[in-house]
Amino acid sequence: MKKPVVPPSRGLSVSVKTAKSRSPASARWLARQLNDPYVAAARQQGWRSRAAFKLLELDEKFHLIRPGLRVLDLGAAPGGWTQVAVKRGAKSVLAVDLLPMDPIPGAMVIQGDFMDPSMPERLTAELGGSADLVLSDMAPNTTGHAATDHLRIVALAELALDFAVQILASGGAFVAKVFQGGSEKPILDVLKRNFATVRHAKPPASRKESSELYVVATGFRGREAPTASASGEG
Repeated sequence: MKKPVVPPSRGLSVSVKTAKSRSPASARWLARQLNDPYVAAARQQGWRSRAAFKLLELDEKFHLIRPGLRVLDLGAAPGGWTQVAVKRGAKSVLAVDLLPMDPIPGAMVIQGDFMDPSMPERLTAELGGSADLVLSDMAPNTTGHAATDHLRIVALAELALDFAVQILASGGAFVAKVFQGGSEKPILDVLKRNFATVRHAKPPASRKESSELYVVATGFRGREAPTASASGEG
């Protein structure tokens, strides 16, 4: 399996010519985008977002996606992770998001709330069976308050995990975004009860200054294992 090719950082930075007409935060964001090699590589290689490289790098390390698997991508928009699952040979790929999302060849896109009680049965039917891999790159809108942002993203990851436990096949895997911090113990306890192996990873495509981290759980023990609901920290 080929590793994703990402060009090195540019030798010369690109300045924001319209910086005076923008807020400082907006100018910083635009400058970062213009000088980010992953953004440029995503555009050149046809990925919908730079986040595609995060899953590519996680897959290179943990061998998550194989031909024949059924993959569910929660909070999928704009679709970078869904694209990766399709191109890496998954048998069935289903993308779910509250937001509308342009079609992706080889995947089914559903606009809706994965927390709707009818979703586990519906998505299992659409996938043609239980999922082998559940992905969640979901993140809430940030508030700028680190502790609050951490609690909110952990709460999202807990909801994704609760859903994954309902839809995963025995032996399946779960990947979710969390933030580095001290309050993720409840979700880790649930993961360790339900999966044979639980690891953390920060792929190279995650910006160094970001507290973003991914939890990678493999070897789902099956729905007969004891589970717990979201801790309600958020």
